[in-house]
Amino acid sequence: MSRPTVLALATLKPAAMQGQLSAEYDLRTTIEDAAGARIVLTSGALGLSAAQMARLPALELIAVNGVGVDAVDLAEARRRGIRVTTTPDVLSDAVAEMALGLALAVGRRIAEGDRFIRAGSWAAGGKPALGRPVIRGRAGILGYGRIGRSLADLLRGLGMEVLYTARSQKPDAPDALRPDAQALARDCSLLFVTAAGGSETRGLVDAAVLEALGPEGIVVNVARGPVVDTTALADALQSGTIAGAGLDVFDDEPTVPPALIDAPNCVLTPHLGSATDAARAAMAALVLENIAAHVAGRPLPTPYEG
Repeated sequence: MSRPTVLALATLKPAAMQGQLSAEYDLRTTIEDAAGARIVLTSGALGLSAAQMARLPALELIAVNGVGVDAVDLAEARRRGIRVTTTPDVLSDAVAEMALGLALAVGRRIAEGDRFIRAGSWAAGGKPALGRPVIRGRAGILGYGRIGRSLADLLRGLGMEVLYTARSQKPDAPDALRPDAQALARDCSLLFVTAAGGSETRGLVDAAVLEALGPEGIVVNVARGPVVDTTALADALQSGTIAGAGLDVFDDEPTVPPALIDAPNCVLTPHLGSATDAARAAMAALVLENIAAHVAGRPLPTPYEG
């Protein structure tokens, strides 16, 4: 019996997981060589377009190694009956940790302090800039899904009051709801963006939201770059409308606009949210479980149902 063909646009880590994929399936790495592929392995950033799907007439499953699906043409997948899976839950804690780390790095000027020492400024008698308290105020979470809730647990553990905005009120939530992003920003000093990407949330954090956050406020984005209006954010940082920003995601990765690179008190990281050994191994294992379940005709462990 021939092995099912898998088109791997993304690579699983650790290498042993990629090796398992190669051992169990007929693995192809270019779409030109994968016309008979039943399964595509991709990432949240790469996704799969309608044009790509059109070149894969046998496609049955899109297995996303991550939780973002904004780069997958979901409408075309639904039209063709192609199922989509993601890797939720297993990366939530890692991304929540990253969000908290960015907030601390911005407020306490950690990255700036590192550069200060390496440049010899401290040894030369210079005085580093003062930071600001991070965990004394209220935290607002824009997007109260798995990652948002994991982050809320961390913040409450630090003694913070947590507010959230979501598409609907969560009856079981221990945190207080605000009706929209602007109201949320107005009532917090830390605004964490964990909302899903896509057309519905593009530019959700705009100039008005940043104005509401105010000159003592810090915004952290670990969701998708386009959820925050880049131009409005750069302007807010330059003008002092907000105190700072921590960004792990960008509009056109890996390109980062000069306006953000040059912005004061803006900590930038190269999409490291899920980049821990444990999280990546768990994500890869879940990808393999979804593919195996599909091939065997079993229920998918984590189908995307958005």
